[in-house]
Amino acid sequence: MQRLIEGHKRFHAEVFPARRSQFHLLAEMQAPEWLFITCSDSRIVPDLILGTGPGDLFITRTAGNVVPMVSGNVDGVTATIEYAVEVLKVRHAILCGHSDCGALKAALDRKNLQRLPMAQRWLCHVEAAFSHRQPLNPIDGDSAELAALIRGNVVAQLLNLRAQPSVARATAEGRLTCYGWYYDILTGRIEQYDEAMRRFLPLLGE
Repeated sequence: MQRLIEGHKRFHAEVFPARRSQFHLLAEMQAPEWLFITCSDSRIVPDLILGTGPGDLFITRTAGNVVPMVSGNVDGVTATIEYAVEVLKVRHAILCGHSDCGALKAALDRKNLQRLPMAQRWLCHVEAAFSHRQPLNPIDGDSAELAALIRGNVVAQLLNLRAQPSVARATAEGRLTCYGWYYDILTGRIEQYDEAMRRFLPLLGE
């Protein structure tokens, strides 16, 4: 805890004073342009990766960057999506998976889930990843099989995102665009799913 307290002390003494006017505006309203749906993994820090800051991204995180299929059930992810699209009027929705994802590792090998019944049930949401598994990429080395499944999960969850009523409506009206991303922790690079080509391409066009 002391490390967090010291970090807050530095923020309050050094960062906050220099950006006081920005925080004053944010205290009264938010108008993010992007909805960012990603994994709960501690290694994924959207503001660090994308150079964004307070007020830029509306973020929801779950194990495996899951967007549950449309159903009559209420869950935090779909409620967050609905709010972002209908109230905040975000213009872009990004579904971002990442390398070495524990949820997809568990989907491949469920032997160690006996003591995690809730996690085991949650993994039903990533089953569609197997149907959308991407071709093996040599650059992924020994992790190629896992990376192919993780990319497949991005495609599966992107389809679930597009099927959300608020998202489908906003997309049809031309006020929302959805993207599927794969972030590689080792290289720091992002790939974007090209729906026309049905494969992932470097975001930076390398």
